[in-house]
Amino acid sequence: MNLKKALLAATVLALPVAAQAQPVTGLYVGAGAGLNFHQDSNDSGTRVRYEDVGGVGLASIGWGFGNGLRAEVEGNYRQNAVDRVTVSGVRAGSSGYLNNYGVMVNALYDFNMGALSPYVGVGVGYGWVEAKNVRLAGPGGVTGRVDDTDSQFAYQGIAGVSYNLTRMVPGLAATAEYRFYGTLDPEFRVTSNIGSTTVKPTNYNHSVLIGLRYAFNTPAPAPVVAPAPVAPEPAIARTYLVFFDWDRADLTDRARQIVAEAASAAPRVQSTRIEVAGHADRSGTPQYNQRLSQRRADAVAAELVRRGVARTAITVTAFGESRPLVPTADGVREPQNRRVEIVLR
Repeated sequence: MNLKKALLAATVLALPVAAQAQPVTGLYVGAGAGLNFHQDSNDSGTRVRYEDVGGVGLASIGWGFGNGLRAEVEGNYRQNAVDRVTVSGVRAGSSGYLNNYGVMVNALYDFNMGALSPYVGVGVGYGWVEAKNVRLAGPGGVTGRVDDTDSQFAYQGIAGVSYNLTRMVPGLAATAEYRFYGTLDPEFRVTSNIGSTTVKPTNYNHSVLIGLRYAFNTPAPAPVVAPAPVAPEPAIARTYLVFFDWDRADLTDRARQIVAEAASAAPRVQSTRIEVAGHADRSGTPQYNQRLSQRRADAVAAELVRRGVARTAITVTAFGESRPLVPTADGVREPQNRRVEIVLR
């Protein structure tokens, strides 16, 4: 696999799919550990085979933009033991280690699927590749060793999933992911009893990790607030909640049913005033959300009139994002905050 193909593979891993982002907002840190599988290295007849599995660990610090996008800086380490070195098909060694150290800048995108949030990403950076204590022994009494380090441009593709642990610790998530990590071919000096030469083996890694991520400014989850009961028993004041889809002010079938229940209950509870208050979540600007909440309130008031309620008995107000049912950070799409409240007094 050459650099062009490797970069293409990393880019394919990051292609977006249609899903709503699960936003991480502000500063976060993460760490992970797992298993690293190193592809056989090749260079003009010299082949290095590694043990079946090695180790990998990484740590990162990043920033979430509240819309699914994240950017982070990562430090990583991988180690694989050398299983066999062959030159032109002849065994020439079977000891030593290959260590990879990297500093990466990653761009990632999260997708909202409830408690599980898949994510993809790509990264570029700088990697140090160390061949350590690789001992060689060839035909004719030729012996040598490789103890050298080279640094090269590094790249990676990331595909993973996070599981929300906010109910346990606000801001905490468990992660599981796959990473393809590679560098341009490092150059190592080979020292032997008949002289020295250089080799440039390939360096491609496949890693499987589990870890934790912590976002610092995640608010504690608010208790779920159920809509007020709509049964027709008498009450001094009765509230009905009409919910809306994101960035919409048109009434769903369920919303029309709730408005119809409020309209039919108004005469039975002998209401003297019907208050209609529009609200929005914090996923837009305050100015836009104020206008959106007004449109939602007007749509509910119009439906009440269509159901037989006198327009003079209805008071319409709009509060934008200023009175959330569930407190959230700025930019968060919260379904319970996209509502109109109908209060019969």
